[in-house]
Amino acid sequence: MAEVLVLVDHAGGKVRKSTAELLTLARRLGEPSAVHIGPGAETAQVTLAKYGAAKVYVYDAPDALEYLVAPQAEILASLVERTSPVAVLIPSNAAGKEIAARLAIRTESGLITDAVDVRAGGEGVETTQSVFAGSYSVTSTITKGSAIVAVKPNSAPIEASPAAGTIEKVELTLSDAAKAVRVVESSPKAATGRPELTEAAIVVSGGRGTGGDFGPVEAFADSLGAAVGASRAAVDAGWYPHSNQVGQTGKQVSPQLYVAAGISGAIQHRAGMQTSKTIVAVNKDEEAPIFELVDFGVVGDLFTVLPQATEAVKKAKG
Repeated sequence: MAEVLVLVDHAGGKVRKSTAELLTLARRLGEPSAVHIGPGAETAQVTLAKYGAAKVYVYDAPDALEYLVAPQAEILASLVERTSPVAVLIPSNAAGKEIAARLAIRTESGLITDAVDVRAGGEGVETTQSVFAGSYSVTSTITKGSAIVAVKPNSAPIEASPAAGTIEKVELTLSDAAKAVRVVESSPKAATGRPELTEAAIVVSGGRGTGGDFGPVEAFADSLGAAVGASRAAVDAGWYPHSNQVGQTGKQVSPQLYVAAGISGAIQHRAGMQTSKTIVAVNKDEEAPIFELVDFGVVGDLFTVLPQATEAVKKAKG
């Protein structure tokens, strides 16, 4: 069976949900093998095997993560040359898309980023992308080399399929070119108790209609175990951190449920959330463009609607 490489997205051995999704998708194409770069592989092995990784390629030299993304692309390129996989699946985040681009150039392979579906096609690996702010779905087939695909989080339901998960060490001396940019300082993101925005199954976002008061948005999000997002208008006004911005110039999300509160629905925002599975909007303006997009809409004041919804959720939970 053809091998499929999956780049592991992890933090200190804890495997992120997006990796389990990629391993699930990889099984459609062949036999998944995880690529774990950095420390913590022994801890991650159990999770990776649970979701179908027959092998876990490990590069744990201390210099692996001391630089920007070039070393990771070089390690993957070495594995592609050695194993000739049918595809390499990578999380479609800022770092992942750069790794994918560098890898495609090094291996002379076809590349697709921001895919929302991956499957075997008659002539190669077939993908689906949502483009032009979600206005169109595009089906593409990668026919050259090992298909390099960066997949959006929340694109596939996770399915366990236990495999061996045998660890195999990767021996490689990184080139000087890969070590051209060194990370000299980093600090962990402050913990909020909420899920990561791009990986959350539910996202509740606030916009200009909050008037700067995100209290009802946060309370409703917490009742659902959701992440909190914000429109560009809200972050530009200084009401919420830029790291929480959803939109064309912010983060792109594709949760199972997206709730837009006090957001008009400008194209800039729609580009970042239009691939969400179910969209709900709360807005006082019944003519707001967001209502053209939603599955369910509530014409009303978010300061009235969201607290009632929060209480209803809490009551339902008992």
